[in-house]
Amino acid sequence: MEITRRNFLRYCGASAAALGLTSTDLGLLEKALANPDAPSVVWLQGAGCYGCSMSFLNRISATAPTTAADVLVNSINLVFHPALMSLAGEMAVAAAKLASAKPFVLVVEGGVSTAFNGAACFAWKWAGRDVTFKDAVKEFAAKAAVIVCVGTCASFGGIPAAPPNPTMIQSVKAATGKSTINIAGCPPHPDWTVWAIVQLLLGQAIPTDLNGRPTQFYSRTVHSQCPRLERDEAERFGVDYYCLKELGCRGPRTRANCPVIRFNNSVNWCIDANAPCIGCTEPTFPSASAFYSGVGRGGGGGTGGGGDD
Repeated sequence: MEITRRNFLRYCGASAAALGLTSTDLGLLEKALANPDAPSVVWLQGAGCYGCSMSFLNRISATAPTTAADVLVNSINLVFHPALMSLAGEMAVAAAKLASAKPFVLVVEGGVSTAFNGAACFAWKWAGRDVTFKDAVKEFAAKAAVIVCVGTCASFGGIPAAPPNPTMIQSVKAATGKSTINIAGCPPHPDWTVWAIVQLLLGQAIPTDLNGRPTQFYSRTVHSQCPRLERDEAERFGVDYYCLKELGCRGPRTRANCPVIRFNNSVNWCIDANAPCIGCTEPTFPSASAFYSGVGRGGGGGTGGGGDD
């Protein structure tokens, strides 16, 4: 199928995210988006629950972009997303292939199934042939200027890769051999995702830790930022204001700024709702979680987080 920019422009909407940007950054972003050669965003979805996209769509803020719709309409050149784009079928695939002809940002949500030659998860049909998610990811990863993994499944394998992992789920890095920026979380905070994509569109480098996570969000443990730090430890669940460390909270070994950024328009977060941190941003999740048993991984990619700094 021949794909031309002229025939496809009416289908490609501009979108974007101005999270945490200075006025100078906003000016640079506007220029980047005005450039017809500006990088586009292709978002693929594999083995997972679509929860990362749902988290992204739940973005609500008092400042622009106020909602996910604001992000998608005004901030990033999102060319392909299975659940959000208006196109379907091979025309949708054509959009992604057209975008990949020039520098683009590849966003991957969900793990990569490698069992049965990838046939446990299919991405789409192209030229009459079913294309596995594994093949689709490898094709686009080979061309992408940068790869952003949204969620722990794409970043490290996550729940789909938990033992016994019958479909042999791997992280995107393990499946493709390419370096990735990992926005870990099950699901990640929408602002983490938006911030990373915008920084890349601006051409800004993103410092990461040894597990590929942006140090902007994952440099400190949850425990070290928790408002319940140094408080008495709870002996049972459902008690407000007590530290949940002795009840299995993984906060001391989990790196993320959840206590600071909070979720649902900064209304709440896990521990404030008296639910212990389950370590969902870590490469070892869910095997090392207090609420799951088993060891091993189906190709995660990374080691556990640090201590109580």
